[in-house]
Amino acid sequence: MTQHAAHVDTSSSWIRDKIFQGLSPGDYLKSLLTGINVVAGLVIIAGLALIALRFTQGLEAITGASHDQPWGLLLGVGLFCAVPLSATGYVVGSAVYLFGMRQYRPVVKNALLIGFLGYLFAVVFLLIDLGRPWRIYYPLFVSYGPASVMFLVAWHVALYLSVQFLEFSPELFQWLGLRKLRRWAIKLTVGLTIFGVILSTLHQSALGAMYLLTPGKLHPLWYSPYLPWLFFVSSIAAGLAMVIVVSALTGRFLATRADAPYLASLDHITLSLGRGAALVLFTYFGLKLLSIAHGNHWTLLATPYGYWFLFEILGLVLLPSILLLIATRMNSVRLVRYTALLTLVGILVNRLNVSLFAFNWNLPHREWFHWGEALVVVAVITMEILVYRWIVNRMPVLRTHVSTEDS
Repeated sequence: MTQHAAHVDTSSSWIRDKIFQGLSPGDYLKSLLTGINVVAGLVIIAGLALIALRFTQGLEAITGASHDQPWGLLLGVGLFCAVPLSATGYVVGSAVYLFGMRQYRPVVKNALLIGFLGYLFAVVFLLIDLGRPWRIYYPLFVSYGPASVMFLVAWHVALYLSVQFLEFSPELFQWLGLRKLRRWAIKLTVGLTIFGVILSTLHQSALGAMYLLTPGKLHPLWYSPYLPWLFFVSSIAAGLAMVIVVSALTGRFLATRADAPYLASLDHITLSLGRGAALVLFTYFGLKLLSIAHGNHWTLLATPYGYWFLFEILGLVLLPSILLLIATRMNSVRLVRYTALLTLVGILVNRLNVSLFAFNWNLPHREWFHWGEALVVVAVITMEILVYRWIVNRMPVLRTHVSTEDS
């Protein structure tokens, strides 16, 4: 009886320490009653209600999707926008573990976590949009063949999600106190990073390759045989910009969960990543011009869609690249961060243009999306942010312990 009581007390202490951050359950629940958490909770509850409506009454109950407009916000944002923004893992991971750029070591665990959660919630969006979550294995084994782009994307996302979990697992094992498993996970880091880079190169470009099948539906200014390359190169810029923005936010709002080396390194890392992002954006801008020249679509620039296209490539690609170059020359960390945010907006606009606004552009009647779809998107993104915060508050994502120097 005494041993049983001791075991129960040990389990209770473990839960209090690991889950409730050293607080009693009651005190922990009280600590959650903040204005931001209440608003987030209401948004999530409303989103879950609409998701339940989707599964009980069909996709049309919450979306404006149709045969003419097959890609709505659920996939336009949840997949086509989320995947490039989740390129943080392979971009920073390859820099640190493959190319030996140790100056980015303080942010590599954060980059891996951002990437993992991005892909995880991209799958959540897919399940909501496609329905029948119990058939999640169908794209991998049943519905498609090896000649299908969807078969390629499904396998790459599934494999890369697993790879990113394993890459981040040393922090999970450290949090759980599983030292032996953590050592084994660290030994796999280089191999996992190489495999992850290969998968990322393929599936980032494969998302663009899907639209090679739609030459008559996607507007000529966005349709190009270079789409796979455009998607891949822009994903690198998105990954770099995402690390800059999220690092700035963690330094501002989660500073108590970070150690001094992490906080002290942010300015230098931000400037360095800004220089890399500027180079990538210039390359991306050149590819966009090449795609126009390849199709000889210069006259289309003087149309309403052309004006919108010019706003995208001049205001959201060329301008950020110039601003990043100026900011890094001036050592202006703040300007780099604001420009990184502008870069993310540019990537989001491009993906939504390709998947939604410029798709079936010549139809006489267009329905963009249903209000319920927008609310579901906001709710799922809110869940992702809360999960990220939960993990950072508990695991050594923004800090390094003496025992983790080899990671």
